[in-house]
Amino acid sequence: MFAGEYLCKMDEKGRFMVPTPMRERLEAEGNSVVFLKGQEQSLWIYTSAEWGKVLERTRAKLEEDQSRLFMHFVVSETATSDLDKAGRILIPGRLRKAIPVDEDQELVVLGMYDHLEVWNPAQWRRYLTMTENKYEESLGKIWNLL
Repeated sequence: MFAGEYLCKMDEKGRFMVPTPMRERLEAEGNSVVFLKGQEQSLWIYTSAEWGKVLERTRAKLEEDQSRLFMHFVVSETATSDLDKAGRILIPGRLRKAIPVDEDQELVVLGMYDHLEVWNPAQWRRYLTMTENKYEESLGKIWNLL
């Protein structure tokens, strides 16, 4: 399981050092990842194994038209990358534009159970501000689950 929030620096080539707890899971699952555009100008990163599970789940649960839309608008936009020996992942260039980041900029990397999310820090703060009311409304239910 991925969890936590980390600030990571992206280098001039578009790579970032994966935080150790997350890197250990990636290494255990084969070092290969799949990037896709997430919601609210974020990127989602799945291990190849977990992405395979997502594809199987969608294949089983979506109707044919929904499945085609998923393939056309989500799967066709994915890109793969590998964890290198130094523990870095390269964000594919065309997807880097989806989370507007400049070279040598920091990123926010979030553990989201079965995948990671990558955010521009300013976008992340903006998202938190915009959703704070929803969180406050749901806080009682959330804490009761703990």
